[in-house]
Amino acid sequence: MSSSPFSSAQAARAAIASRLDEIRRDAGLTGHELAARCGWHKSKSSRIARGRTLPSDADIRSWCAACGVEEQAPDLIAASRTAESMYVQWKQIHRDGMRRVHQKTTPLYQRTRHFRVYASNLVPGMLQTAEYATGLLRSITEFQQTPDDVEAAVKARLDRSRVVREGHHRFALLIEEAVLHYRVCDDEAMAGQLGYLLSVMAQANVSLGVIPFGARRSIWPLEAFYAFDDGLVAVETLTAEINVTAPGEVGTYLKAFAELSQIAVHGAQARAHITRAIDSLA
Repeated sequence: MSSSPFSSAQAARAAIASRLDEIRRDAGLTGHELAARCGWHKSKSSRIARGRTLPSDADIRSWCAACGVEEQAPDLIAASRTAESMYVQWKQIHRDGMRRVHQKTTPLYQRTRHFRVYASNLVPGMLQTAEYATGLLRSITEFQQTPDDVEAAVKARLDRSRVVREGHHRFALLIEEAVLHYRVCDDEAMAGQLGYLLSVMAQANVSLGVIPFGARRSIWPLEAFYAFDDGLVAVETLTAEINVTAPGEVGTYLKAFAELSQIAVHGAQARAHITRAIDSLA
C-alpha cells in the first residue's frame, strides 16, 4: 500500500506552494517584500510557500498581482481548489447536514459504470435500507454534532442508490464478515438489512463477497474505500473523506481490492454467512 492515504492531497498542496514560491523568486522578491506588497503579516508568505497554509482564492490573486503575473491566478486557483477537495473533514462536508452531500454526489454515481467497494465497518451506502441508513446517519449526526436532517438525508441516500437497479452499472462489493454483525440499528431493522443483501446479490449486475473472520490474510483490513471506475477512489476515515486521483495510488487501491476479492467467499458461501448472521438475531 502507499505510505499514506493522504499523500495525493499532500502532493497537490505541495505543488501549489512550490509554484507560488517559484513565481515569487522569478519576480525577484523576498518573502517579506511579497508580504508587504500584499498587506500581510510578514510570516504569511512563508507559511504559504512552505505549504503550511493553504492559500485562499484572494491570497492567490494578491500573490500573482504582487509578482506581476495576474494572468496565472485563474489556473492556480483552480488547482488549489482541486487540492483542497482531496482531503475534506466530515464536519465541513456535513456542516449544514447530510442531505446536500448525497445530492451533490448523485451525478458521480450516475456516470460511474464500474463500482468497486470495500467495506470493513458498515454495509456499503448503495446497499443500505432506509431503516439501517436511519440508524447510521442518526449516530453520525450525534457523534459529529452536525445539523440534524436525517430524514431528508436518508431519502437522498436512497435516491442516489437507485443506480443499483437502474441504468448500466456494475457493482463489485466486498464486506468483512464483521459488518454482518455490527448493530447500527435495532434487531428488526438489522434483519431487514441482511435480508436485502440476500435479495440484491441475486441481481446480475451485483457481485457481493464476504471476507470470513478466519480468512488467511494477504491484505489486512483497511478503511472503507469506494472506487469509481478507474479514476477516483474515495477513502473514508473517522474524521475525513480523502479523494485519491493520482493514477499510481488509484492502482494500488484497485490491486488491494483484487487481492481482497481472492480471500472473499461469493455465491452460496456468502449467502450462508449472511443467513447465519440473520439467525443470530433471533
